[in-house]
Amino acid sequence: MTSRRSFIGAGMAAGALFSTRANAQDAKPGGSEHWTTKKTPDGDVRLFVWRKRPANVSKGAILWVHGSSVQSVPVFDLQIPGKPEYSVMDWFARLGYDTWCLDCEGYGRSDKWRPVNADISCGADDIAAATDYISRETGQKVLLYGSSGGALRVGLFAQRHPERVRRLALDALVWTGEGSPTLAERRKRLPQYRAANRRPINREFVRSIFTRDHPGTSDLTVVEAFADQVLALDDSVPNGLYIDMSANLPILDPERISVPTLVMRGQWDGIAAFQDLSNFFGKLPNPDKQFIVMPGIAHTSTRSKNWRLVYHLLDAYFSQPPPVYTGH
Repeated sequence: MTSRRSFIGAGMAAGALFSTRANAQDAKPGGSEHWTTKKTPDGDVRLFVWRKRPANVSKGAILWVHGSSVQSVPVFDLQIPGKPEYSVMDWFARLGYDTWCLDCEGYGRSDKWRPVNADISCGADDIAAATDYISRETGQKVLLYGSSGGALRVGLFAQRHPERVRRLALDALVWTGEGSPTLAERRKRLPQYRAANRRPINREFVRSIFTRDHPGTSDLTVVEAFADQVLALDDSVPNGLYIDMSANLPILDPERISVPTLVMRGQWDGIAAFQDLSNFFGKLPNPDKQFIVMPGIAHTSTRSKNWRLVYHLLDAYFSQPPPVYTGH
């Protein structure tokens, strides 16, 4: 069962054309609420999907996937008066993309009734349900982005369903966990995470996402607005990704990720260790791949002061033309 509901941005004229550069003065892209269903042995799970698109889509459909401790809309469609650049979806819709995000099971507006901890494999199943819906709506393969735990979700999905993915972006990824000080600390609390399916979150915790690795990389006024929107949706989140990232790595097999792939690492990321990602990147079989270190950025790139660099990297990779000659 699927459904959708539309919300048109103020001042958006029918048939309006958007320039190839996002402009703060452009009309806000229209948003529409969608619902899709994931089949499980326990019954149907309803998943919330949010879409923003320009009048004319020229660059394809992007699915944005959130991480372990937050929901999709605060991450990818953060609305702050006077700061339109902090809605990733608005920005990329103005660039010509049909943009989508979803709340994985256990997060935000998606179902929370099952007694599960919503691990990485569960999240890959959520993406399967969402991309099945998006494919019916658009007839396209998706451009797929995930950050942190979201990168693990989209990476596992790409292993399982390469035929649905046009290009893949893995931001703040962890592979084996070797060399990660953040995960070393997290492992100390593993018995606590295993004891319950969910863990509480509060404002102090949300702030720590932006300050634990290298304070100063994000505008704290933006962080406060982000925390407001996260905490309005949930006061707890599933433990599955924390358990997987602390005890069950590696989840991904890079040799089975056959699609074009961009690996992005913030300079000061405490989870995504450079050598761990370098080893992962070397095993990716598709020659259409890039590994980028983003200066002045820690774990959360799209909420950083250097957001413009992040958007440029993603747009450049997602809109890159396929090679004419591959040697085959």
